[in-house]
Amino acid sequence: QVQLVESGGGSVQAGGSLRLSCAASGFTYRNYCMGWFRQAPGKEREGVAVVNNGLLRTSIDDSVKGRFTISQDSAKNTLYLQMNSLKPEDTAMYYCAAKDGRVYGSCSLRWEYNFWGQGTQVTVSS
Repeated sequence: QVQLVESGGGSVQAGGSLRLSCAASGFTYRNYCMGWFRQAPGKEREGVAVVNNGLLRTSIDDSVKGRFTISQDSAKNTLYLQMNSLKPEDTAMYYCAAKDGRVYGSCSLRWEYNFWGQGTQVTVSS
């Protein structure tokens, strides 16, 4: 049974930083896709950053490129999202997600991800 548990959200002023964590359990193989998605009130959910956890290939949305970094600690089965230079428009509920099945290339922000965490709120004030 796959479980994803996020932590690290909070409130910060514009220009500040936060690091989100996602502890994953239940996968019995590597080379699967994991990533971060977000949903602001009244908006559709959007992909932020994803990684092939075996190949360490990342895909980052243009809106956060240069400010956000996705990384992982394989020994701890934990995924991170380091968010720097935060803007008010980054305010959203952030979700960790994973996709079942091995992938032997880059992962896409537009694929269907079938495992989700409970979400962690990030609020950026101006």
